[in-house]
Amino acid sequence: MAEPEAFAPHKLVIGVLSSRPSAWERVCSDLEGLFGPPDHLSEAIPFTFTHYYDREMGTPIQRRFYSCRDLVDPERLAAIKLRTNALEGRYREAGSRRVNLDPGLLCLSRLVLATTKEGAHRIPLRSGIYAEVTLIFEKGDFRPLPWTYPDYRSERYRGILREIRALYKAAMHQPPPSRH
Repeated sequence: MAEPEAFAPHKLVIGVLSSRPSAWERVCSDLEGLFGPPDHLSEAIPFTFTHYYDREMGTPIQRRFYSCRDLVDPERLAAIKLRTNALEGRYREAGSRRVNLDPGLLCLSRLVLATTKEGAHRIPLRSGIYAEVTLIFEKGDFRPLPWTYPDYRSERYRGILREIRALYKAAMHQPPPSRH
């Protein structure tokens, strides 16, 4: 029987959807306060893959990625999703979300997103939060799975995630910060 080992730390990546470009700096500041400073902030990408959010958020919607410098224990994914859901609430206007935050954990082999939506391919974590393996990394690139959202299938997103993966790989080779 194999003995369980502690999980390796993962890179926290948060996809930020918003129709309010002016909210980006404030959202980044809030995310930094919750999860630490970023090591990668992507450019704004027009969100044209679906109209699912248009009615609630308004248009045009853009996605940006916020990658946290500090690595996290993957056991924290449900707690992180609960915190980002609470943060979304701060940006509500007239009961509608103006910011949608999609936290995920990236490691060398995959990207896992947290969600509140149940599905056959999603694993319950706790408190109504599920985990979904959204992309796997093989043969030098992220590969989509049958259930991967269309935007995460795109070369543009996968390119950004490859950049963030390189940051993760470099961080894994760094000694942990000293704690005085």
